[in-house]
Formats: sequence, C-alpha cells, structure tokens
Amino acid sequence: MLGVRDAHPAWGGRKIRRRLQDLEHQPVPSASTITAILHRHGRVAAAASAGHKPFERFERATPNELWQMDYKGHFAMRTGRCHPLTVIDDHSRYAVGLRACGDERAGTVKAELTAIFRRYGLPERMLMDNGSPWGASDAGHRHTWLSLWLLELGVAVSHGRPFHPQTQGKDERFHRTLMAEVISRRAFADLGECQCRFDAWRVVYNTQRPHQALDLAIPAAYYRPSPRAFPETVEPFDYGPGAIVRRVDGGGWLSFKNRPVKLGRAFAHRRVALRPADREGCFDVLFCTHAVGAVDLRWAAP
Repeated sequence: MLGVRDAHPAWGGRKIRRRLQDLEHQPVPSASTITAILHRHGRVAAAASAGHKPFERFERATPNELWQMDYKGHFAMRTGRCHPLTVIDDHSRYAVGLRACGDERAGTVKAELTAIFRRYGLPERMLMDNGSPWGASDAGHRHTWLSLWLLELGVAVSHGRPFHPQTQGKDERFHRTLMAEVISRRAFADLGECQCRFDAWRVVYNTQRPHQALDLAIPAAYYRPSPRAFPETVEPFDYGPGAIVRRVDGGGWLSFKNRPVKLGRAFAHRRVALRPADREGCFDVLFCTHAVGAVDLRWAAP
C-alpha cells in the first residue's frame, strides 16, 4: 500500500484500498487502517488531512448529456506558460480532454475540441463560464463565435452564473486534483513535456484512480462515447417553412419591422430566424434551434 501511495501521493486511504482490491485477490485492510499506516510512515501531512471537506454533488443522468469545460489557471514552464484546457463529462467525471495549450484563444479551443469530438462524439450540451473565449463580458450578449460554432454542431451551450465557480464544480474539483497530482509535483520544460505528462495521468485518472463520488469506481466504468458523430462539414441550417429569415449586419444588428435588435458581433453576417412567440406581437430570434433574442412590436418604434 505504501507503494501505491508513493506512486500517487495525493490518494487517501479509501482510494488506495479500492485500488488494492482491484489489483489483488487477497484480503485488504480497511480504509481507516490504511490511513493509520500512512500516518505512521509519514505519508500524510496533518494540514492536508484537516483540510478535507465533503462536497454536495449533482450529476446528469447519462454520459454526454453535459460536458463541463474550462481552463485551469496557467503556470510557468522553463519556456513560456502552459494553459491546461480541461473537458469533463458531468455524469461519469470522465476526462474527455486534457490539453496543454499555449494560449486561451478561440481558435486554439476549436482545434482541441475538434480532436475531442472526433474521438468521443458530440455531447448534448456544454457548460462553461462567462470568460473569454467562450463567453462575452456583456451578460445580454453572451455568445462568441466559438459558442455559435457549437450551436451549429447541435451542441447546446450554457454559461455559469457570474462569480459562481460552483456551477462548474466537477471541473473545478478536477483542477484541484490535476494540481495536486501533476502540476505541483514537478517542473516542465515545454508544452510537449506537459502534454506527455497530462496524457499519462489522464489514463490513470480515468481507468485506475477510484473516484469518491462514484462510490470509489473509476470514471471509465460509467462513461461511453457519444453516438452523435462529429460532422466534418456543417450544412447551412434549414429554418423550415414559416420562418422569417434575416441576415445580421457587420455590427451585430438586425432590423425587423423598423425595430433594431442587437445580437452582438459574434452574429455578424449570420442568418437568424424570427418566429412568433406566445404573446401577441412578440417574436423570438433563433440561431439554429436556440433562442438568442426577442422583438416586441407592442411598443412604439424609436
């Protein structure tokens, strides 16, 4: 058991016990006994033990119903800085993506997500915060061209509440584990070395590391790839009969019956549709199947 602890210094008694049960066919001591042995051999710091607190958990019912995505805070390498991009399946905690990026630009995220989608398929929805590159600072116009790309793929987009990181609690927890088990334990020369270490650890995290929120099962036991394949070519969306189709101008505005509607610059030169809402004189503005704005004709035009 000391060998398992030395190989995974951030694992506690329960995780080590479950791993030993998976590896051995003989009786394994209780978690409390293993923890006592770790203390006796100086493998547990008192401050780390006292700082552990339980978390309240919520999860989606099936894999790929929701993925959480975020950047872990960047850190220095011997050459430049690494920006770890993390993507976690909400149901299984399976890490579908852990990429060592050199920046946090939308093009970088799109390229990494494309590789992830090709391997695991498309989720139903993705949850991310309000920061760049997937959120805009204006709460009324949260979409960026990256989030619109996801909508075009048929992936719904949700943004967490501002200044409320608990919305993405599973990804935040993953970041703490990544920091404890990988980033804080060694120095890295460059992005290539970071990615090699990330790849090796992701295998351990998904297929070996018992997860407390899964009753000490491994994420791979709960995850399966999505049946929704990534489309290499996205065809123009067909809004169907009855839709009033408009093209957004270069500044992110459209006009409908002399009513200006601001959608944001991310929508520049894109096609949207207007459909009657439940209330008389009101229309929803749709991008693909998602409501992104509204028009109210009951008020006098400016």
